Amino acid sequence: MLELIDIGINLTHDSYDRDRAAVLSRAVDHGVRQFIVTGASAESSKAALDLAGLAPRILRSTAGCHPHHAVDYDATAHSIVAELLLHPLVAAVGETGLDYHRNFSSPSEQRLAFERQLDLAVATRKPLFLHQRDAHADFIAMLTERATVLPRAVLHCFTGNATELEESLQIGLYIGITGWICDERRGHHLRELVARIPVGRLMIETDGPYLLPRDLKPKPESRRNEPMFLLHIAKIIAAARGESLQELASHTTQTARTFFDFPAQ
Repeated sequence: MLELIDIGINLTHDSYDRDRAAVLSRAVDHGVRQFIVTGASAESSKAALDLAGLAPRILRSTAGCHPHHAVDYDATAHSIVAELLLHPLVAAVGETGLDYHRNFSSPSEQRLAFERQLDLAVATRKPLFLHQRDAHADFIAMLTERATVLPRAVLHCFTGNATELEESLQIGLYIGITGWICDERRGHHLRELVARIPVGRLMIETDGPYLLPRDLKPKPESRRNEPMFLLHIAKIIAAARGESLQELASHTTQTARTFFDFPAQ
């Protein structure tokens, strides 16, 4: 039986409020068996853990601060995230990293928040769920400085070029691929690059409700992405890698279970 794991779903987003249970049910019907619920701030990380607690056989959460929110990552927020990371259902530190594309928080604020969360990962030995956009050099430099002490880490929603992929793999990062690969305007380069990711280092995700696959037919009227569409993304990735869907599902699911210490149902 096909088994997929969505390693990045923003299930606390208010677009899911009216039908969250149905969203999960549809995903299960499409082969998605387990989910990592993303925390992007202290408050959303608490909400993510609350959701995981409602269905611990299929849900785990992350706890951290997205770089967009770094300006708000004060001592109180840091303390909340640190406490959440002690919970067994919180599987990773993050979403954390650097994003210089919009700079909702300044680069210096982002680097400080990222550094403090890297320290939490070292202290807790929980893996890292990472974000990077238009900040590759600083991002790699900060991780390289701590390479000997950091736990395992996944660069979620990878959208970069060949050099960025090579450098990310060289420092030991796992790679998460989303429906960005389905975007003919800006993501088709990933169809060649995804074949370069070794078995055991690749995981798949929707990043819903964002990044609805552009080649999905028919598209939902809401334009909301949801985890049931992970199956569509998996088919595109499998074809690009020259694998069967079952082969891709098998190794990416095993990788995700090992990475997040997430036992099968």
